[in-house]
Amino acid sequence: MQHLDQTFAALGDETRRAILERLLRGEASLSELAEPFDMSLTGVSNHVRVLSDAGLLVVEKRGRTRHCRLRAEAFKEASDWLDDYRGFWTRQLDNMAQVLKEMDK
Repeated sequence: MQHLDQTFAALGDETRRAILERLLRGEASLSELAEPFDMSLTGVSNHVRVLSDAGLLVVEKRGRTRHCRLRAEAFKEASDWLDDYRGFWTRQLDNMAQVLKEMDK
């Protein structure tokens, strides 16, 4: 569960979610990831470190440049956990729909 806590904590920040969204399009250097943000390269690097520590991305140093890419398998644990609740809410909404249908009779 600790890994899941780290994942959701990392996803709790808007900037980190935007970084992950950018990486959906493919690998990017740290400077490419920093372009859309009004913050220093160090600030973006700190966000990347949190994402990396949570296992959501991989940082690879090539020469003087750091490149980042998603670790798709890291999202599976969070997705599996959410799937349990998705089933719960689907059943709840189905039950409510049935109650409302019976009230209309």
